[in-house]
Amino acid sequence: MEITLNGHHTLIVAALVMLAGHWLVFRIRFLSAFNIPEPVAGGLLAAFIITLLNAATGLTLRLDTDLQTTFMLMFFASIGLSADFTRLKEGGKPLVMLLALVSVFIVVQNAIGVGLAALLGLKPLIGLVVGSITLTGGHGTAGAWGPVLEAKYGIAGATTLGIATATFGLVFGGLIGGPVARHLIRKQKRAPLPQTHARTGIDAISGSPRHEQAGANEEDKRLTFELFDQPRLITAYAAIETLAMFAACLSSADLLGRWTHGTAVELPTFIWALASGVVIRNVLTHVFHFQMFDRAIDVLGNTSLSLFLAIALVSLRLWELADLAGPVSIILAVQVVTIMLYATYITYHFMGSDYDAAVVAAGHCGFGLGATPTAIANMQAVTDRFGPSYKAYLVVPLVGAFFVDLVNAAILQVFTQIPFFQ
Repeated sequence: MEITLNGHHTLIVAALVMLAGHWLVFRIRFLSAFNIPEPVAGGLLAAFIITLLNAATGLTLRLDTDLQTTFMLMFFASIGLSADFTRLKEGGKPLVMLLALVSVFIVVQNAIGVGLAALLGLKPLIGLVVGSITLTGGHGTAGAWGPVLEAKYGIAGATTLGIATATFGLVFGGLIGGPVARHLIRKQKRAPLPQTHARTGIDAISGSPRHEQAGANEEDKRLTFELFDQPRLITAYAAIETLAMFAACLSSADLLGRWTHGTAVELPTFIWALASGVVIRNVLTHVFHFQMFDRAIDVLGNTSLSLFLAIALVSLRLWELADLAGPVSIILAVQVVTIMLYATYITYHFMGSDYDAAVVAAGHCGFGLGATPTAIANMQAVTDRFGPSYKAYLVVPLVGAFFVDLVNAAILQVFTQIPFFQ
């Protein structure tokens, strides 16, 4: 038996899932401690309920995919519209170095995923799902690539596997960052701050002294969708203006996708949406000196991602993962060990082998397996105990929030075009 919901009903279900997720995260400490997004918490609960109903009655639920696709494209357009390349200059050499290190690690992450998948008798492209698609990319990238891998490459259950793997990454990204940083700091013989100093002198969110943080540039501390409750003052005109840019990104993505279909430069539509956002942002900002309203972009992008995730999770078919559980667990275990070693011996060394580098290594563990808020939580745990790190709090959010998505999209496109992996 299959129940099909139209667009209106799909939106209602997504809203209910998000409300349920909000209640779960508020009530269950584990979920809030590991930065599990509210739509993921509520969506997984709904997916488990539907799985039980399927086992008992054969029920399946099909939601409006057009609405899901629109929200997904809006999210990736928001990443592009946020990618002002002048911020590379603000971060300086440390930001460029971290972006280079992260780019190399994405290749390593995918090589491990693809190689182990082949050795374990799985399709090599499944290794990308248990690679940077989900671990570096997170839930948004997992949900975007899943349908592409299913429809174009025949990877059954790619979306379901991607969401499950991305959730695993959030949890373990939060577990390993602190221990990695403490190991590195212990080698430096740096003493922790007195507890009263750590609690009163260091801000809980940014790790910066509160008197200096007050005058800091607010936009430099913007996070991603999981912390969408931050205050943002948006006017109706700013919202309409921003929606017009989103519409331009989606229209451009649709046209480019149609024009390049079947050619050597064919790309998934969401990558065109992201690229269109990058072009629109930097042309408007640097050619026409247009003042972008980043808060409006954040709110609309974050809302779109939350609704997209809620719809995607309710549509999951968890029963499709049974045969993959064992091999995937092995690959994920190797991925966790790999990023711990990479952050300890590569990220730490090339970022300067000092205290700031140790905090950056903790952040890399966070967004290399999970998401930017996981990276921030890792760094906060370290700086609350050992003192602030201004460099880490500048470069990690800039790389993790949007630059890494640009690089990840390009690298994944290269991997999917290699004949061996298909």
